[in-house]
Amino acid sequence: MGPAFAGALPEFPAPFGAIGDSGGVTEVRSIPADAVVRLVRRHQDEVWRYVRYLGASTELADDLVQEAFLQLLRAPFRESSEAETAGWLRTVVRNLYVRSFRRPPFEHAELDELESTWRTFAQDDGGADALVHLRHCVDGLSGRLRDVVRWHYEERCSRKVIGERLGLGEDGVKSLLRRTRQALKTCVEQRREAGA
Repeated sequence: MGPAFAGALPEFPAPFGAIGDSGGVTEVRSIPADAVVRLVRRHQDEVWRYVRYLGASTELADDLVQEAFLQLLRAPFRESSEAETAGWLRTVVRNLYVRSFRRPPFEHAELDELESTWRTFAQDDGGADALVHLRHCVDGLSGRLRDVVRWHYEERCSRKVIGERLGLGEDGVKSLLRRTRQALKTCVEQRREAGA
């Protein structure tokens, strides 16, 4: 899954002008169309996965990622390294996500911890490598473990429904999911370390 606009990038006239209001004087920054398209193609999937990781719904993630790239056009942004650009976009989308709530679901210290965990996961490729390893590890699951992952993450079944299917209570399902996530995390880490 990824952003809704992943395949359909808008056509920008070259140069694309970002318009802002500065005390009654209109400021226009020219950003070459190819630079905008390159930045969107390079970073949109990672930014989308990051805001989903923070907890945004698919629809909200689509909206926030689009708004983050619009802010890139409006803000005094100067492209430097890939890592700095990705960090800038993550900061923008994180702030947009937090502002989407009347009362944010977590404290700023928790956001810093989430950001640190994300950087470890995403590394230099926006998490694409980790996702390949995760898919391989999920494919290696069997029986109840594979079923619980499919039902919980693909079919979005509640723990109660999963428990009824497996003959477990909700706490048993929660424990099974926790053990399965830990096993998948270990599998992904081992594959990454092995360079598989």
